[in-house]
Amino acid sequence: MSENTFRFYTRLNQIRLLDNKAKNIVELLENIKIVGGSSIYYHTHRFLVKHHFLKTGPVNDFAYWVEEFLGENVLAEKLASIYITDYSSIADLRYALISKIAQYLSTKPRIISVSPEKEFRFMSCRTFILPTSHIAKTLPEFIEKIKHISIHSIYFHLFEARLRLAKPDNDFSIWLRDTGFEKAAEEISKLDPYTDTLYGIREKIVRVLEENGH
Repeated sequence: MSENTFRFYTRLNQIRLLDNKAKNIVELLENIKIVGGSSIYYHTHRFLVKHHFLKTGPVNDFAYWVEEFLGENVLAEKLASIYITDYSSIADLRYALISKIAQYLSTKPRIISVSPEKEFRFMSCRTFILPTSHIAKTLPEFIEKIKHISIHSIYFHLFEARLRLAKPDNDFSIWLRDTGFEKAAEEISKLDPYTDTLYGIREKIVRVLEENGH
């Protein structure tokens, strides 16, 4: 396969329930510090795919639990304000969560705990990366493949590969830059999963490529 050929991949996730759990903010913080990176990834990203058909901004599991079960709306807003596109590694994302919670705890005189059935249960996600039959050697081929690959493939190349594999940019932009389409690469780098569905993002990618792919 030539150097400029783009191979499209997709992924399957295997979800596992961990022993870690939290009944209050303090325990939530302590577990965020020690659970594996795959757990941090799972709880901050799963809404992006699970609710890909919604136009409202997704929230991470930590923000949801803090608001729905603890009633700590201020902290929930702080946690929900953490955008995954602002971070280039799971370690940085973990640190952002820790910082938000620790700062909030420093001003919190009373800690609220929930009953066992409402505790936060930590999960982890083992990802299997699988090649698809789709490849592209030219920009027209690339555009055509983008129109037909699954949204799971879109998500993997655009967001997951960058953060979990610690790449400097998303796979699409890296390939476009390497093949001389700098303007299109920059536009795709700016796409935000919080402002549209994955279907909408696919349409934006196609539009960017058709308008700037020259």
